[in-house]
Amino acid sequence: MMCNSGRICRTVKWDRLKAAGTFAWIAIVLSFGLDGTPAQQPDAAAVIRGIDASVQIRYENVLGFTAIEHYAVFRGQDETHPAAEMTVKDIYRKGAGKTYEIQSRSGSSLILHFGLQPLLDNEQEINLPGNVEKSWFTSANYDMKPQLGASVKVDGRDCVAVAVTARRAAPNTINGTIWVDAKDGSLVQIQGVATKSASALTGATNMMRQYVQVDGFSMATHARAESNSSLIGRSVVVIDYSNYQMELKAGK
Repeated sequence: MMCNSGRICRTVKWDRLKAAGTFAWIAIVLSFGLDGTPAQQPDAAAVIRGIDASVQIRYENVLGFTAIEHYAVFRGQDETHPAAEMTVKDIYRKGAGKTYEIQSRSGSSLILHFGLQPLLDNEQEINLPGNVEKSWFTSANYDMKPQLGASVKVDGRDCVAVAVTARRAAPNTINGTIWVDAKDGSLVQIQGVATKSASALTGATNMMRQYVQVDGFSMATHARAESNSSLIGRSVVVIDYSNYQMELKAGK
């Protein structure tokens, strides 16, 4: 039929789209704008703004949470039998920081005392007001270079890979890559090398952390850190997070 503008209007009746090639046709249609031109891909600046906005929204709306964290430390090439383990309850309150309640621990007393306990102490220090903002993956803390083009799948989610370079050296900043949700810029996965060793006894630390959506916000679900030095050899710390209980701003 003809529109008032003189242009040909195409009407598609969805109940007739049953022939072969239906999904291919839908994909073609969705890849174009309303005027028939290719849909614009977000530019680098837009991706970075989305990342910054996602972090700010999370900070404004997550007032606190509790979670169970299980730590396992492996030595040498054995990643089956942990040399030490610890389970803690993580309690976070906005404006106050984190505290930990140890629920169980086993294995090497040396690793528990000189490895895992300092790790918890460091996490408490990092999450103090005035410090926590410095650990965020934002353009204020990192130089970001989105790898534009086709999105990549990470845990079933369409993501954009972003190369990040820390603006300061610290045990809680990395040089590497983050993957963010293509729709809202929220964190899905990070991987890289810590810009500063947490201890003089350890070498460079390779870090990985995965995130899931909990009540609409990115929360860590699994992490792995590997270091190697001539003094203590190879060590791997694996952290699994579970049982999140979120306290959100009213209306969220």
